[in-house]
Amino acid sequence: MNHDPGPRSDLVGFSIDLTVEEARRRAEVVAALGPDWDPVAVLREEEAAHALLYSGLDEEQQRIHAMLVEAGVLPGEVPGRASSA
Repeated sequence: MNHDPGPRSDLVGFSIDLTVEEARRRAEVVAALGPDWDPVAVLREEEAAHALLYSGLDEEQQRIHAMLVEAGVLPGEVPGRASSA
């Protein structure tokens, strides 16, 4: 016969705050990007790529794109985002 002793009283609660480690990790990522990393230029390039990706859509493709934006599948027009039309 197996007897369930109930909750174990010898367990000790354990928690760890990873805030410092997360800050260190982020600092390492920024350091690895190097001094020449330009976030504004990267954003401009991303916006240009987004605009190019959705340029030249025919009418049906534009309709499907609009439907996907409305459904939240694709990002819509937001401040700082290049036009997709």
